[in-house]
Amino acid sequence: MPIWLNAQEIEALLTMEDAIAAVEEGFRQLALGNVLLPQRLGVSVTQYGGWGAAMPAYVGGTIDGLGLKLVTLYTTNPDRHGLAAIQATLLLLDPHTGQLQAVMDAAALTALRTGAASGVATRYLARADAATATIFGAGVQGRTQLAAICAVRPIRRAWVLDSRPEAAAAFAAVMSRSLGLEVEPTDDTRVAVEVADVIVAATTSREPLFDGRWLHPGVHINGVGSHSPGARELDTATIQRALVVADQTSACLAEAGDLIVPIREGAFTEAQVHAQLGEIVAGLRPGRTRDDEITLFKSVGLAIQDVAAAMAVFRKAQATGRGQTLQA
Repeated sequence: MPIWLNAQEIEALLTMEDAIAAVEEGFRQLALGNVLLPQRLGVSVTQYGGWGAAMPAYVGGTIDGLGLKLVTLYTTNPDRHGLAAIQATLLLLDPHTGQLQAVMDAAALTALRTGAASGVATRYLARADAATATIFGAGVQGRTQLAAICAVRPIRRAWVLDSRPEAAAAFAAVMSRSLGLEVEPTDDTRVAVEVADVIVAATTSREPLFDGRWLHPGVHINGVGSHSPGARELDTATIQRALVVADQTSACLAEAGDLIVPIREGAFTEAQVHAQLGEIVAGLRPGRTRDDEITLFKSVGLAIQDVAAAMAVFRKAQATGRGQTLQA
């Protein structure tokens, strides 16, 4: 019988290190051609300010998982309804029979796997001695992003910026305690960019967050917040200066305004996307080659991340007897 796993169980079963390992293997399988990944089907519910998508994927190899995530993004939820902006449910299926294996609250899973993807990218693209991080966005995504970066690099100090100062202050307090490092809220965008070894953009902004001319040589950027053609967190100067790595090139060229807008401006071309992350993980393409290189991981989020993370959760749940059995 299938099982139900809630957010608390998922967070208890899946550490960030586990999530990074699972997502890394998912990207490897993508590069090796052992993945079935249709373009996600999205719908905009404009009258209510929402967006939803169905995201199916099969990931082969040691993961051998089939899943479908249903996800919605309503940016007004926190203020209007007291709900999280992202709502998501994942159906995990037996790839051999099609039987339902598990239903999961995928909001927590989404945050973990998104952070984990940036952890993988940071492992392969950031300088080995990266010690300072700047996080744009003090939401759930920002928290897992910082946790993932700290799991793969010796981060000693971090700054957080948010349009809501109270959210940045709360983020700093919680993450300082949970990660055991100095996290400070700031509203000085230029200084926060100039001092960072790793930068994360994890906001709902539709306009660039900073001037790309402020980036210092050797910085690594994870751009994970924007995923629509008309929205971007990163300006054209950032894209032009960086070695650009995509989670999946076709998905980014269809959905990522961070790349689409510079291409429309004639300031960047599709051919300038250096690689897909999985190609670097699998050793098919090089990652960072110089300490002074500016690197950028652009992600719109792939269903393979959800399936890889969900399979890791499911196998741990089976081993420990966690989850509520669902009756037909």
